[in-house]
Amino acid sequence: MMGLGMERQSNEDPEGVGDDMLGGGGERKFGKRKREEEQTEEVPQGGKFLGEEVLQDPLEVFGRDIMVMILSNLDARSVALSLLVSRAWHGVASSDRLWSSKCEELWHGKAHIPRASQARGLSKLAAYSISVMDGRRTRILRDDLCDHAWEFHFTKAAPEYWRNLDPYWKGTGPSMRRYFHPDGSQTADPGDQVWGGHECCYCIVTSFFVGEGRIREHYVRINRWPRLLISRKEDWSWEMSNCIFHYNSIRDADKEGGTGPLSLLL
Repeated sequence: MMGLGMERQSNEDPEGVGDDMLGGGGERKFGKRKREEEQTEEVPQGGKFLGEEVLQDPLEVFGRDIMVMILSNLDARSVALSLLVSRAWHGVASSDRLWSSKCEELWHGKAHIPRASQARGLSKLAAYSISVMDGRRTRILRDDLCDHAWEFHFTKAAPEYWRNLDPYWKGTGPSMRRYFHPDGSQTADPGDQVWGGHECCYCIVTSFFVGEGRIREHYVRINRWPRLLISRKEDWSWEMSNCIFHYNSIRDADKEGGTGPLSLLL
């Protein structure tokens, strides 16, 4: 009977499961070892497994020069985000070769180029960033007033006598011009019928909310005339106006060294 019983057990265990209980493992152990070998397969340098695919850093695949060409086709915001990928990507995405073209695109069609962006030794990435921030600036400074020539004309609400002297309203020629000077004076072109040669001075008034740093009031006053409220246009030019007259800064983007303050002020 013992022989019969052992023969029955042998017939019921054809795969050698009993060997696992004794530490042999059979095919199951072999399959486990095979899976472990697959998991420890060497990953190519610069890449990682994702399922059955191997992902590699494009910078290592294509090289620096080709990546600069690829990034040059992206918008400035996308290129700026690529600066955060890694130290190697930062080195490529911050190159002057790449940002020189971005600066040219940004400055195209602008009325004024910030002097702060033209500083010697400044990287093109920094020049781009400074230009964007300065273009958002709505606080006018003496440098802005003095660096530009200004077109001047009376508003429709001005007295008719003045409008009749204004070539803007008569349509007889270009608009009158005004010039601000660092000593606080203002002048006009010779022969200006409205100017009359009278003495003229200006001041910039800026007040802030106490403890908040936010601007409460900001305007330019010429002599005792009503205050000129200030605005900035999309092309980075300036406008100043009140109920009587209107000023608009004249385009001078080709001015060497740029215009406005040398240090960035928001």
